[in-house]
Amino acid sequence: MSIEIKMPALSPTMEEGTLANWLIKEGDTVSAGDLMAEIETDKATMEFEAVDEGTLAKILVPAGTDNVKVGTVIALLAEEDEDASDVKAPAKKEAAPAKTEAKKEEKPAAEAKASPAPAAAPAPAPARANGADDGRVKASPLARRIAAEKGVDVAAISGSGPNGRVVKADVESAEPGSAPAPAPSKAAPAPAAAATPAPSGPPSDIPFDESIPHETEKLSNMRKVIAKRLTEAKQTIPHIYLTVDIVLDPLLKLRGELNKTLESRGVKLSVNDMLIKALGIALEMTPKCNVTYGGSVLVKYQRADVSVAVSTPAGLITPIIKDAANKSMSTISKEMKDLATRAKEGKLQPHEYQGGTASISNMGMFGISQFDAVINPPQGMILAISAGEKRPWVVDDSLQIRTVMSATGSFDHRAIDGADGAVLMKAFKELVESPMGMLA
Repeated sequence: MSIEIKMPALSPTMEEGTLANWLIKEGDTVSAGDLMAEIETDKATMEFEAVDEGTLAKILVPAGTDNVKVGTVIALLAEEDEDASDVKAPAKKEAAPAKTEAKKEEKPAAEAKASPAPAAAPAPAPARANGADDGRVKASPLARRIAAEKGVDVAAISGSGPNGRVVKADVESAEPGSAPAPAPSKAAPAPAAAATPAPSGPPSDIPFDESIPHETEKLSNMRKVIAKRLTEAKQTIPHIYLTVDIVLDPLLKLRGELNKTLESRGVKLSVNDMLIKALGIALEMTPKCNVTYGGSVLVKYQRADVSVAVSTPAGLITPIIKDAANKSMSTISKEMKDLATRAKEGKLQPHEYQGGTASISNMGMFGISQFDAVINPPQGMILAISAGEKRPWVVDDSLQIRTVMSATGSFDHRAIDGADGAVLMKAFKELVESPMGMLA
């Protein structure tokens, strides 16, 4: 009897995903642990491994299919003693579309069953020009994205990955200029009589001014989830914002001294590494802020796991520095560099970005003077870090110049009182202004 391969839940919050690419084709033999497909989740593109042995008999969901629900049968695997050519798609897959068609046309149930629904028949992945033997171009989603940005045709690149698969390094070394026309709206301009070019891409769910020249871009799963979660956060979480101004000069001086010492070990601390440490300690000093609102309960964490906002080509992701309060700054620096690199490549595992007790978002590198961040549910707070800038500052009743940054805490007022949030902001300020305390 054939084995059903179902759409896996690759993260605790995953409800659906995009079947980005099949890494094997019908007729291939697989063993437990072999890579079968690439699945695009809400946060990353991950490789899906086989858990059984057999021959891939039928691909029921072609590569590139969006919004595939978790648990959907995506392929059938023939067992060792079974002929793959005898495996057929389950008949129940044809029933749903047939009933839908019957309802629309008000046909009797018997007539609907008698008319097969062509849309339900499984089909292999669509062929692509200049691809592999099965007609498909074997390339990772990251390689495809970089190729599109560089103007390179992936089909023209010789892949160095497994089975000739095109990977990031292949695209980066390729010369631009061989890609097909990128945007339908530019390739086919509107007739001269038209006032504006015809819109291209998928339709919008929300009305907008179509008289303005435009084009539309299909949202990735990651961007859809970001939009959904941020909307829910602003609609359901009562935010309270608390801002402090912090003198950075002592921290910058300590950073310079530590980097001289750590240079021989290949470690270079960033200001953000030190601020992650400071937030971790501040959360342990203020346990009333290291919480999650749970409706009828309040979850109190015994450890400070700091989620760090990282911008990637696909959107924002928050890899986690676990137990930030008790890690050395050099360890935080090494972990952060590794996590940020893999986040931008879409290679993080779910446990590396799912969870966390609080977040930090640093936009200082963009010169932002002050901003309010949106809480990342189910966490209870997020710290927004702005740019350090030279400001007039009163020191011992005399006006001097200091490097000052603004930090704003966004707190879930259902779980955290304003006074408790203020205690955390005060503790964070004191740690940054007297950073030697973080080394104790």
